[in-house]
Amino acid sequence: MSRAQVKIVAVAAVLAAVALIVPHTSSFIILLATRAFAFSILVMSVDLLLGFTGLASLGQAAYLGIGAYLTAILATRYHIGLGGDFWLVLALAMLGAAALAALFGLFAMRASGVYFLMITLALGQCVWGLAYRWNSLTGGDNGINLSQRPRFFGIDLANEVTFFYLVFALFTASLVVLYTLVRSPFGRSLVGIRERELRMKVLGYNTWLHKYLAFIIAGAFGGLSGVLWVHTAGIVSTDAVVLTTSVDALLMAVLGGAGTLVGGVIGAAVVFFIREYLSTLVHWWQYALGGIYVLVILYLPGGLMSIPQRLREWRATSGAAAAKGVVMPAPAGRAG
Repeated sequence: MSRAQVKIVAVAAVLAAVALIVPHTSSFIILLATRAFAFSILVMSVDLLLGFTGLASLGQAAYLGIGAYLTAILATRYHIGLGGDFWLVLALAMLGAAALAALFGLFAMRASGVYFLMITLALGQCVWGLAYRWNSLTGGDNGINLSQRPRFFGIDLANEVTFFYLVFALFTASLVVLYTLVRSPFGRSLVGIRERELRMKVLGYNTWLHKYLAFIIAGAFGGLSGVLWVHTAGIVSTDAVVLTTSVDALLMAVLGGAGTLVGGVIGAAVVFFIREYLSTLVHWWQYALGGIYVLVILYLPGGLMSIPQRLREWRATSGAAAAKGVVMPAPAGRAG
């Protein structure tokens, strides 16, 4: 098998193991895994922009917020989305988030680099301000509480295991769709734009349109994440659209390995474990999380997903040095 096929088999095996093991653990672990998978969809949408298109966005929380608020408003005010029409709400949330991304993209795509970063930050803050000020619709700081989860076809999502499997299934579907997308000619063109946009323009590619479409697709998956997130938490408030939510998603993508999709899931798992579990054991969990970020940036610029490659490089270098009678030190990273 090729290296790509080996990676696919390894990821499938890990996901299968998680699906089999997690439901037999405690309620806390099931909830933690559910939250991590729901948020991982947002992280993968960030990675589509950052890792494959070269666009670092700080406004992705806006699309999660659109999905979450739309779900909560329809459920509490119109009792829509609590039965078989859950899938309709899911589609509406993705379309609504994609529409917002299409609007925001008209402004964001006029810039690049740090200017793109600042524009997406400003646009995301606009959504936060709207959620904060429009009390009659969003509840302001108090947010909107969901008293129940959907129930359809005899399936009650109030059951934590059932809901975990739904989130897991939608996460897996999102991973497959995004992986297929980035492996397609369109995805390859995004990588080309990331590496050398001018050359892609010379080759005849409409680089603006490619980036714009990637921006919209990332927004749609952010909306999907929002639907699952609000049903996981049972509440949506301004915390869902605050800047730190976008920063968290961006840092998780970098921590796991930008440009890998799966790396974002690993980054989300590490952060949620430290923030939700380790914080219950020790008071210095922030230092642990900050230390991990620093060490990864300094010694693993490719993120946690680059560990196998770094080990292979070290073994190859050590083997070559041993043949010459030179003792090589352990692998050391470099800032990138």
